[in-house]
Amino acid sequence: MNNKKTTSIKRIALLTSGGDAPGMNAAIRSVVLAAHHYHIEVIGFYHGYNGLVCEEHIAMAEPLTLLKVNGIIHLGGTILKSARCQLMHEAKGLQLAADTLNDKNIDALVVIGGDGSFSGLLALQAYWSGQMIGIPGTIDNDLDGTDYTIGFATAVNTGIEAIDKIRDTADAFERIFIVELMGRHCGHITFNVGIACAAEQVLSFENFNANEQSSKLQQLATEITTAKKNRHSSYIIVIAENLWPGGAVELARQLHLQADIECTPCILGHIQRGGSPIAKDRILATKMGVAAVQALIDGESNIMVAEQNNAMNFITLDEAIKHKKVVSKQLIDAQQNILALTAQTQC
Repeated sequence: MNNKKTTSIKRIALLTSGGDAPGMNAAIRSVVLAAHHYHIEVIGFYHGYNGLVCEEHIAMAEPLTLLKVNGIIHLGGTILKSARCQLMHEAKGLQLAADTLNDKNIDALVVIGGDGSFSGLLALQAYWSGQMIGIPGTIDNDLDGTDYTIGFATAVNTGIEAIDKIRDTADAFERIFIVELMGRHCGHITFNVGIACAAEQVLSFENFNANEQSSKLQQLATEITTAKKNRHSSYIIVIAENLWPGGAVELARQLHLQADIECTPCILGHIQRGGSPIAKDRILATKMGVAAVQALIDGESNIMVAEQNNAMNFITLDEAIKHKKVVSKQLIDAQQNILALTAQTQC
């Protein structure tokens, strides 16, 4: 890492916001180490933006030293804690945040989080003139302009491990399981996990329309019944959260009522957020933390660090939260082709 020019930055504020993601600690460590290389102090604020807007913000922040971040790269969660902050939606909260940053002589603010966290940065622009950079930390992988977000790879791996265990039980009893995965309103986790686990069905926003619920229910019932007649084995349906009205539990109930099919719903929930980050997330977080500090030194602001084709790039914050990013068509096609081939084999 080369210092291309002298910087006036002396102090960086750092916080983690929104839902936690494995690898956030690795990103914290990276920012602190990179900043230390340039003799820049990093102040960590606790509990997301709440650390900035709390009336007693002095107790909500502390310097992040090399000793503080030693040995955290493998830890899940975030040592700075995280939270959502309603006050950041109000002028009062934004002014409090700006006052805190000014009182502590902060030159730049780095936020590790998702779209809601970056919306907070965008709103803060009208109240504070310092440099601001976002590092994408969310398991949903739903931020535009970056191939991957910190935490996504680990969340997928966690889902795979869980469903592999569910498959063992499903095989032993020749049972049908409906496994619900996180992802908010996109199917990046669902499709990746479903394909990697050889799920018989993958239902997500990319291949299911709520207006077609009745026809999809009939299709599922027919395909499950056919599969159970032709082979004695397990059957796993992977669905995205917020997709089927009532979720996995309601889908299981409807299949039982319509076709007398017994299904066991299983909602993985927040298990996907926790755990030690896998190598891919640790490396990605480290690269992004270094890139964020270098970008600040180079005078950049109001951008998100992004990985594109294994290289570090930058995208404006407003572009990053437009939600245009879609699941790879190759993944969707692969699942459809596998499903069609399975159906032909069963006939």
